[in-house]
Amino acid sequence: MEILWYKALHLIFMVAWFAGIFYLPRLFVYHAQTESAEVSAQLKVMERRLLFFVTPFALLTLIFGALLIYSYGVAWWQASGWMHVKLVLVALLYVYHGYCFKLLADFYHDRNRRSHKFYRIFNEVPVLALFAIIILAILKPF
Repeated sequence: MEILWYKALHLIFMVAWFAGIFYLPRLFVYHAQTESAEVSAQLKVMERRLLFFVTPFALLTLIFGALLIYSYGVAWWQASGWMHVKLVLVALLYVYHGYCFKLLADFYHDRNRRSHKFYRIFNEVPVLALFAIIILAILKPF
């Protein structure tokens, strides 16, 4: 029963985390497009609050995911090649999340040099990662 709680909490926190990392780059798109100082100031507040709100969800996703892996055991880990690929993608998502802090600081200090088109593409990265991660977790292809 304990493992089901870990799985449920892992999924709950993952969904909450992804809601934030889907929306934050969209705010960056709007921020890169605006020329209004007032809109820029409002977006700075929204971006900061959102990133700091979802970061604990990212950490809790990691904690409960690690507890799941630990609960399944070493033999399961060794036999689950799909999990190794999934964890590489997850690690890249944490790098992505960390990079959002750098982008946040760039906007905060008015030193963004990237276009709204960059942020539109950047916005798609977690979507593609989520597709791959879900397919790996459900289909377990290897």
